[in-house]
Order: sequence, then C-alpha cells, then structure tokens
Amino acid sequence: MKRFRFNRFGLLPGFGLTLGITLSFLGLLVLLPFTALTLRTLQISPEKFWEILASPRITSSFRLTFLTALVAAFINAAFGFLVAWTLTRYSFPGRRVVDAVIDLPFALPTAVSGIALTALYAPNGWLGHFLAKLGIQVAYTPAGIVLALVFIGFPFVVRTLQPAIADLEDEYEEAAASLGANRWQTFIRVIFPAVLPALLTGTTMAFARALGEYGSIVFISGNMPYRTEILPLLIITRLEQFDYAGATVLAVAMLAASFTLLVITNLIQGRITRYAQESMK
Repeated sequence: MKRFRFNRFGLLPGFGLTLGITLSFLGLLVLLPFTALTLRTLQISPEKFWEILASPRITSSFRLTFLTALVAAFINAAFGFLVAWTLTRYSFPGRRVVDAVIDLPFALPTAVSGIALTALYAPNGWLGHFLAKLGIQVAYTPAGIVLALVFIGFPFVVRTLQPAIADLEDEYEEAAASLGANRWQTFIRVIFPAVLPALLTGTTMAFARALGEYGSIVFISGNMPYRTEILPLLIITRLEQFDYAGATVLAVAMLAASFTLLVITNLIQGRITRYAQESMK
C-alpha cells in the first residue's frame, strides 16, 4: 500500500506567499495606524510634548490607569487559575453552563457591563446599598475601576490556562507523589512551572486589555479628575475639545508604555518557557 508523505511546510501555498500576506495584513492593520500616530506626534515640539505629559492631571491619570490595570491583572491571575483548574479537572452538574458564562464579558458590549456593574455597586444599588451601611463604597472609586477591569479581563486568563491544564500529564503528579511529595510540593515543583507560561500569557492579555478599556469604566468610575479619571477618558475629552495634539501625545505615550511592558513580559515569558521545558526533560 502506497503511503503518502506530507511536507509540513507545504500545506499552505508557499512560504513566500503566506509570509507576504502576513506582513501585508499586519502592516495595514497594525503598523500603518501606529506609524501615522507617531508621525503626527513629530509635528509637536518636544517642549510641548513634555509639557502635556507633565501636567498633574495627566500624571495622576497615568498612575491610576496602570495601577488599576496591574491590580486587576493579578486578581485575574489568581482567581482565573482556580476557575480554569476547576473547570478542567472536575466534573460537576452545570459545568457547561459555568464554562459558557466565562465568555459572557466577550459577548457583552463594554458599556452594558459598565451600566450593570454601576447599577449593582452604586450606593443605591443592590449590593452597594448593603456595602454603604458597612462604610464600603465601590462605585465611583478606584475599587470600582478594578472591579470593571477584572470583569472584562477574566476570560483571557481562564481560556489561556484551560488548554495548558488539560495537557498536564498525570504521570508527573503520580511520580511526584511516589517520591514522597505532598500536594503543595507537587503544585510548586510540577504543576505551576508547567502552566506558568500560559498563566503569564493570559495575565498579559488581561493587563493589555485593561489598559485600553473605556466603556465599562466610564460609568462606574465617576470620572473625577485626580481621583477616578482614566487615561482613555482623557484622550476622548481632548478629542471632544478639538485638542488633537494633546490627544495624540497621550495616545503615543500610552502606546509606548504599553508596548514596553508587553515586550518585557514576553522576554520573561520566553525565559520561563525555556526553563520549564528544560526542567521537564
């Protein structure tokens, strides 16, 4: 019987063609808009550029945006791992329904989620009413911003971790148990290093998503300058005031900071992935 051998490089029509399509697609949709934004910034003098960035209102907004996004990413990393582990490793009634609910933030318009969270956690809301009696306020505070960012970023962590957890071989855990390792030692030395690259990927995606979020935050934050005013809102405000130079400066600064953080995270993830692969050999 004749056996057919497939060239793994030839399944799609040619390396040159596929590479050309890839670079053209990325260039038109990603690089070209960013290049146009950068070139527009060059029309602004360096003195004006730094004057805009050094404004106390801008620096306060920068600090709030990145800090709340970072806190939300860490919360999503911790609870996203628990949820992904539960959905992957255990079978229970209603598991498919719970698994479908995870994708709900993807399907909802961000404005709808923002209105829903505000109605729930406002001082006169369903939960906010009881929290107000305890002296706790969520809406119109940085805590409300973190809550909204956790809501929209949570699915990224869960969906990234689920395949990694499903691919874990039971033999490694059984081998660790046979060598006398307890559950905590097995998790630290066997499970966590194997899923850490996926966890970093999901957390980075949630963090990047949180940096540019606008719709779900604009309602629950209250948009108070120096307190709950996020950077995307300031960009929109500058555009509404026809201050295109100011909006461009903020957009470029946010883009540069986000890109730097993503590059650093990817470098760290690459090192951890290589370390995990070497340790599993």
